[in-house]
Amino acid sequence: MYEQRLPKIASSNAPNSHMAAQKILQLALLALAVLIFQSLATVVRSAPDSFADLVERMSPAVVNITTTTKVAKSLAPKGVVPEGSPFEDLFRDFNDQNPDRRGPRNTSALGSGFVVSEDGFVVTNNHVIEGADEIMVEFPNGAEHAATVIGVDKNIDIALLKLDVDKPLDFVKFANSDTARVGDWVMAIGNPLGQGFSVSAGIISARNRELSGNYDDYIQTDAAINRGNSGGPLFNMNGQVIGVNTAILSPNGGSIGIGFSMSANVVAPIVEQLRQFGEVRRGWLGVSIGPVTEEIAKTLDLEDSSGAIISEVFGSGPALNAGLETRDIIVLFNGEAVENAGELVRMVGRAAVGETVKVVVLRNGKRQTFDVLLGQRPVNTNQVNSKPVEPEGILGLSLVKIDDALRDEKSLPESAVGLYVLEVDESSDAFEKGVRPGDIITDAGQTNIANLEDFKAQVEATKEGGRGSILLLVRRDGQPRFVVLELE
Repeated sequence: MYEQRLPKIASSNAPNSHMAAQKILQLALLALAVLIFQSLATVVRSAPDSFADLVERMSPAVVNITTTTKVAKSLAPKGVVPEGSPFEDLFRDFNDQNPDRRGPRNTSALGSGFVVSEDGFVVTNNHVIEGADEIMVEFPNGAEHAATVIGVDKNIDIALLKLDVDKPLDFVKFANSDTARVGDWVMAIGNPLGQGFSVSAGIISARNRELSGNYDDYIQTDAAINRGNSGGPLFNMNGQVIGVNTAILSPNGGSIGIGFSMSANVVAPIVEQLRQFGEVRRGWLGVSIGPVTEEIAKTLDLEDSSGAIISEVFGSGPALNAGLETRDIIVLFNGEAVENAGELVRMVGRAAVGETVKVVVLRNGKRQTFDVLLGQRPVNTNQVNSKPVEPEGILGLSLVKIDDALRDEKSLPESAVGLYVLEVDESSDAFEKGVRPGDIITDAGQTNIANLEDFKAQVEATKEGGRGSILLLVRRDGQPRFVVLELE
C-alpha cells in the first residue's frame, strides 16, 4: 500500500512545488530588474523630462543689467585753413553762424547678472558695467533697482554690485565646480541680445579652458550663450551656479555652441573678497614661473614634466624669505599636487594673504619642503632682480659680459648681470629656439653665470656628464624663460 500510494503522493504535490518555484523565480527576476534599473538611473543620468521646475526656482534671482554711459560732446567738423588765409574770415563767419549745438549723449549696454545674497549683492561681468555712469538692475517681476559697484576684478572679468533693498531677495549659491564633469547637463539664464529673460540648456563640453588670463579656468558649454548673456549664471541640475557666462567663440557674433563660463571655484572666493574688502587680495609667492617642458624634464632627468619651474625669485618677497631659488621645480603647494604652471598660479591666487603654506620643490633631483608666508600680490610684479671685453662665440651665440659700459650703451638696468647676446647664428639651435640679440643669459646648467668663463665651464661640465643639451635661463625685457640648447 505504501509503495502504491507513493507515486500518488508525489504526483499530487508536484504541481504545487512547480508553481511555488516559478513564483520565487519571478520575484527574484523582478527584484533583480528593479536593482538594475536603480543602478542605471544612478550611473547614467538621461536628459531631464523638463527644465521648467529648475527655471521656476532659479529665475527670480537672475537679473537683467542695463548701463548708461555719458559720452562727451562731439565737435562738428570745422573749416580748417592756414592762418592769414583770405578764406579765414569766411570760415570764421560760417562756424559762428552754425555752432555745434549737440550736447553730451548717452549710450546704453545690456548684460545679465544674479543675486548671491538676500541683502542685495549681485554678480556680473566687469565688461558689462565698466565705465558706466548709471547701472539699473531689472528683476523678472519687473522691479528695478539702481546698483552701485562694490568692486571689480579685471583678471577674471567679475564685478560685484549692491542693491539698496528693503526686503530679502531670492538668491542663488555657488557650486563646487571641481566636481563638474564633461557631459553634465547645465542651464543658462540671461538677457541674450536684449530680448529679456531667456533660458538655454546644454552640456559641459570641456573643462579647464584658458583664454587669455593668468587665472583662467573656464567651463566650455554648448548651451546657447549670446551677447547679453554676459554676467549671467550657468546652473547645474541642483540649481547651483557652476559658472559665470563670460565669452563665446563665434565667427559671426552669435552662438555656435562654444561658450565659456568662468568656473565657480575661481569666482566665489573673489566675490567674497570684494564683499569684505572692496578689492581683491590674492596670495603671492614672489616668483616668476614657467612650464616644465619635455625638454627641460629630459635635461634635468625628471620622470615627467609636471610642476612649475621657478625662473626668477624677486629681490624682495615671500619666496626669497623662505629660501626658494631659481630653477626649483614646485611640485606641491599647500598639500596639492601642481600639474603645471597655470594651475600653480590659480592655487596661489586662491590662497589667503598672510597664510603660511608648505611648498615642496625639486632641487637637484631631491625634494625639499619650505614654509612660505604668502604676501599680497602687487599690482605690478614685473620686476628684475666687471670691464668691456670682446664678444665671443659659443653655441651659435655671440656673447659679451654685462658691465657698466654695456649697461649705458644698451640702456640696461643696473641690476642686469650675466651675458648679453649680441648676435645669433640663424642656422643655430639657439635661433630656432627663439634666442635673439638683446637677450640676457643669467644661468647655464642650473648654475648662475657672471662671465664667459662660467658659461664655457658649464658647457664642458655638461658634455663631460654625458648630456647632449644644456638648460639656459634667458631674459628678455625683464621676463625670464628657460631654453634647452643642443650641444655641438
